[in-house]
Amino acid sequence: MLGIEDCLTEVMAIPGALDAILIDQTSGTVVATGGASRHGDVERSAAGLSETLRATLDGLAVTAPGGAVRIDDMIITTDGGHHLLRPLETLFDGPLVIYVRLDLERSNLALARHRLQALSGRLIST
Repeated sequence: MLGIEDCLTEVMAIPGALDAILIDQTSGTVVATGGASRHGDVERSAAGLSETLRATLDGLAVTAPGGAVRIDDMIITTDGGHHLLRPLETLFDGPLVIYVRLDLERSNLALARHRLQALSGRLIST
């Protein structure tokens, strides 16, 4: 099983990764940070990202058959970069979210998604 700090180190090794936050999805609080996120208002960012994910889940559930939906990952593209959110169900800390901000010019979105999927599998496995 991959530890939280090792996970963030590997997230930051994704080509074009600028910063990363591991977020407690239930409370919206920061579990760990990596990269440039250590210099901003990380708590506010984590709360907003958690709420964005929650609102998206609620909105999608309205249109889904049976009223339930599971998000594998969420991509937000802005003029400053790609923002990836990957929800996780962990055995030790409850639901977490891996957030990574990628440089728009230097990153490969498909590769980043693939790496996050592989990392999340290693983080949640026993």
